Amino acid sequence: MAITAAHVARSPRIRLGMVGGGRGAFIGAVHRIASRIDDQYELVAGAFSSDPERSAASAADLGVARSYGSFAEMAAKEARRKDGIEAVAIVTPNHMHAPVAMQFLKRGIHVICDKPLTATLPEAKRLAKAATESGVIFALTHNYTGYPMIRQAKAMVEAGDLGEIRLVQVEYAQDWLAEPLEASGQKQAGWRTDPAQSGAGGATGDIGTHAFNLANFVSGLTLQELAADLQSFVPGRRVDDNGHILMRYTSGARGMLWCSQVASGQENGLRLRIYGTKAGIEWEQENPNHLWVTPFGAPRYRLTRNGAGSGEAAARVSRIPSGHPEGYLEGFANIYSEAARAILARRDGTALDPAVTFPGLKEGLEGVAFVDACVRSSKKNGAWTGLAL
Repeated sequence: MAITAAHVARSPRIRLGMVGGGRGAFIGAVHRIASRIDDQYELVAGAFSSDPERSAASAADLGVARSYGSFAEMAAKEARRKDGIEAVAIVTPNHMHAPVAMQFLKRGIHVICDKPLTATLPEAKRLAKAATESGVIFALTHNYTGYPMIRQAKAMVEAGDLGEIRLVQVEYAQDWLAEPLEASGQKQAGWRTDPAQSGAGGATGDIGTHAFNLANFVSGLTLQELAADLQSFVPGRRVDDNGHILMRYTSGARGMLWCSQVASGQENGLRLRIYGTKAGIEWEQENPNHLWVTPFGAPRYRLTRNGAGSGEAAARVSRIPSGHPEGYLEGFANIYSEAARAILARRDGTALDPAVTFPGLKEGLEGVAFVDACVRSSKKNGAWTGLAL
């Protein structure tokens, strides 16, 4: 029988803390659900808000025993407890990722951080250096890499089924910021369009990093340079809400990335296409259990999660029977469960299964460097620009 996420050793659960994600926060709830799907974590502490009373109220809502009014207090006090947290989930706006993570890293507490790694490239480099020196497990929740058919696609590329990769096409289109939603006081729109909180990239940082990470994860290619044309279509918006990026890879392959949050009619249109000398593959997030394969000179066919033709890479991160859709929350859960495998191996002093994979510091640095390069390129009228890693 295939080893699935549900068959990971369950006890004792990893004691988890959370920074951010209190009342009214979208992504905090997603992380909490993801951490519980495979029963690997128990949320025992949180600094859910910088306001102690609001943090305590959120903790009461969630049945969390220990509430803190600041992340610094939480890091210091939890590190001194015998039953203190082993890992922390950081679900704050981008500009707080680095200062929060630093407090836990220096105390040897594992970190599971929402993407992007930080708001700026200098911050990302400092954080990556500190995390490497601390030796903790550091996971970044690029959740789309946890989808079973994305794992299948990656395995096919690695096996040479596509031949030599020539072309990568990836797009991520939404329409939720097609109007100036930030002016209405909507919390998510407010911080995501504020460069002081989100960083210099708007759509590029919010969803372009997902597209970039997904293309890298599946193709295995390394970006050499890019040429970006970024726009802010909504009047008065201080960050980009649309971007077209040409990409050149070190292998000689070429790529294009489009990210937009003003594409009317698009809900969550993340789509990846990769073409090699032998075959092409196509996947879209809104139909995540299907992977289309087109061999050169042969008819197009479809692979399904746990169906005929899909392999162990997809099966090991699947939970439910064929024909039942798995998607966003399960993909998130796979990142949490892969990180749990690494944390438990570290705790128990055992070897980590080489099949375990999750985004970390390398992917985080690349993502922030991608946004930085896009902004610099666009300011130079789309000049070819390398990543400043």
